[in-house]
Amino acid sequence: MNTFLQRIHHLDTLLFLWLHVTKRYPYRKSIRWISRSGDGPFYIFITLIILLLDSQQSMAFLAAGLLAYVGEVSLYLLLKNTIRRDRPAVRIETYEAWIVPSDKFSFPSGHTAAAFVFACLLLQFYPLFAAPAFIWASLIGASRVLLGVHYPSDIAAGALLGCSCTLTAIFLTTPALS
Repeated sequence: MNTFLQRIHHLDTLLFLWLHVTKRYPYRKSIRWISRSGDGPFYIFITLIILLLDSQQSMAFLAAGLLAYVGEVSLYLLLKNTIRRDRPAVRIETYEAWIVPSDKFSFPSGHTAAAFVFACLLLQFYPLFAAPAFIWASLIGASRVLLGVHYPSDIAAGALLGCSCTLTAIFLTTPALS
């Protein structure tokens, strides 16, 4: 690892450890619930509601969303399996995560990427719901750090990945649908 990346990792680890000085969070169940809300069924449920209630923009929302998620998952898997960054519980011997992660590596955060895809879609198609969606997406990212399965930079990268894939998908699908 070069010096710059070592510095980033060191700062990431310090921030992670600072957040985990104590595991006595009274809101542990809430953190798990927030994290689980980013697992996937929530997106499908909201999309079905949108398809049922809005005949005008729902197909554009669906087209951009499908393309964004395909791009996000593809890049997420490529990055995760290329960079292969160990999760905090693997790197920090004295630390144990609160949940069992779904895969081995931490960079980028897939939960955060997916949440930001959805928030960006809402910003484009249903801006009234954008602020709560971005707060929710940010809470999902924070929950992943607080649960001990990601470093803060994993969350930042996931947010950037999700937003980038969504903006690209909107650019590619909007002219074709109008």
